[in-house]
Amino acid sequence: MKRPGIFTIKSARRLAAAAIMTLLAMIPFTSCRNRTDNNSEKGEEGQNMLYGICIDDYTAEQGTVGNGQTLGSILNRYGVSAAAVDRLDRAARDIFPLRKIRAGNAYTAFLAPDSAGLHLDYLVYEQSVTDYVVFGFRNDSVTVTTGQRPVTLRRMKRTAQIESSLWYAIMKEGLPYSLAAELEEVYQWTVDFFSVQKGDAFTVIYDEKFIDTLPVGIDRIWGAKFTHAGKDIYAIPFIQDGRLRYWEYDGGSLRKQMLKAPLKFTRISSKFSNARYHPVLKRYRPHHGVDYAAPKGTPVHAVADGIVVNKGWDSKGGGNYIKIKHPNNMTTGYLHLSGFAKGLAQGKHVSQGELIGYVGSTGVSTGPHLDFRVWKGSTPIDPLKIPQEPAEPISKANRAAFESVRDRIVAELEGDIDDSQRVTQLDSVIVATATDATERQ
Repeated sequence: MKRPGIFTIKSARRLAAAAIMTLLAMIPFTSCRNRTDNNSEKGEEGQNMLYGICIDDYTAEQGTVGNGQTLGSILNRYGVSAAAVDRLDRAARDIFPLRKIRAGNAYTAFLAPDSAGLHLDYLVYEQSVTDYVVFGFRNDSVTVTTGQRPVTLRRMKRTAQIESSLWYAIMKEGLPYSLAAELEEVYQWTVDFFSVQKGDAFTVIYDEKFIDTLPVGIDRIWGAKFTHAGKDIYAIPFIQDGRLRYWEYDGGSLRKQMLKAPLKFTRISSKFSNARYHPVLKRYRPHHGVDYAAPKGTPVHAVADGIVVNKGWDSKGGGNYIKIKHPNNMTTGYLHLSGFAKGLAQGKHVSQGELIGYVGSTGVSTGPHLDFRVWKGSTPIDPLKIPQEPAEPISKANRAAFESVRDRIVAELEGDIDDSQRVTQLDSVIVATATDATERQ
């Protein structure tokens, strides 16, 4: 079962390439043939610039990197010699190693006329929708430079009702898909997004990034209100101890001792029980964990800071497993893994959210899933009912500054601030006030 809204890396690259091609088609051009100097990188008035290149004297060809294709093979098609590719490889090592090009990403070749037809002066490779690398081949030399398209931010405030899931609400309202991931990041300690229900809702203020008129992602969430089971949970950004985090209305941290779940899963296939019928052993026995069904290879993360106390093979049926000791005499276990994160070892300290392994079906298992377990001392407890200890709240020294930020954001979320006030009261208050508070510590 595929989770709604989740894209494969290949799909994301295809979408990025399509967005780049769309953007190139939308760029308005003016002539630069009448320039009086030979410097095509200045972008003077009347020049038709793309990637810092004055393109009127060029024929531009656009394409995408194919599966198994190298930059060298692309350049060879345009007549660049193997010796020139080798020189380019050496010049690019500390800027953008040529091996980093990826299938599905876009490129543009700039071809200039000569007596033999056309020759390649520049090839521009798109690292992302915003970042690019320019490989130059003019005057018998090779050059490598990087650049970035100018991005503008637009403040958005959107509200959506949830009928079945957060992802469905995002898609139904035509909101950026990345907004769902950002909201999950903010609320990951306090909202189980697989338990949201019809009637839940959210209002969120965020900056969306644009290149010209093309949306290219989310920059920052400036505030949110998530209504879950009739309770309003606010997310107020504020800097304390030099870090920007999100806080509840009363100044309590949204960050809790443990994450709600150690992975992005499709469904809960089995819950905590003292007498569960085992599908393989065909008998009833305790199941002191929660099974999260997820595709093999799904990343598994530590739910809290701690020390790896066990890593290896569980001969009692758990397969590859990890056990982590946490503060407050809490321990977590992760069973049936297909493999472990690189560098993970017994005795290593791991941080909350750190990658520790991958979903598998090792040991006694009917299919890929994670068996997640929690102990308080030696007593197993239901992972879905973990007592959540919040992180340190807003300090007394920062209380007044926080409340000033909070009141303005809540007013914006509730529609009590108009557009003319919004930029000043959100940008300047959060950035300046929070920074001042940090400097006073």
